[in-house]
This record gives sequence, C-alpha cells and structure tokens, in this order.
Amino acid sequence: MSSPFRLRDGGVDLFVRLTPKAALDRLEGVETSTDGRRHLKARVRAVPENGAANQALQRLVAKALGVPASAVSVVSGGTSRLKTLRISGEPRALAQSIDALSSG
Repeated sequence: MSSPFRLRDGGVDLFVRLTPKAALDRLEGVETSTDGRRHLKARVRAVPENGAANQALQRLVAKALGVPASAVSVVSGGTSRLKTLRISGEPRALAQSIDALSSG
C-alpha cells in the first residue's frame, strides 16, 4: 500500500483530497482511492475561488504539522480536489508527523 506522502530533499510532498465549503476546517485521516493511491482527507470552510480554499488548506496543514504557513505550498492540482502539497523541513520528522495525523 502506498503512503499519502513522498520524501524529498528538504521536505515532503503530501497528497491531499480537499473538500471546500465544509462546515469545519479539519483533517480526516487517510483514504485510499480506487486506483490504490492514498490521500490525506481535508475539509476547509473556504470556497474554491481565487485560491481561498488552497490558502486555507496550506494554513490547516501547517498548523497540524507545526511548521510555518510559508513552508507549505500547493505544487500541483491547484484547481482540482486532488492536490500535492510541498512541505519544507526535515523529511523524517515531517514523515513522523504525517503518520501521526494519518492514524489519528
């Protein structure tokens, strides 16, 4: 089974399935899609206009992982529900934090 993230030099790429216009901003664990890929499920209250939902997602993930908001950026899927976030930092420490989110 694949992981919802990939280690890279200087950080990780995190795969996320975003649902905008939700009642609450929250992370909801990991789901496996029909093609076997895994994504961290996230919901944000922001609407998907002018990048508002992406910005809310970046802030939510940064807070959950204890990194500055500037360390999180959307690198693919800007207008899609399936996104890749690049998170800058020490890769192994970030991986442990993501694993803790995924299981909790």
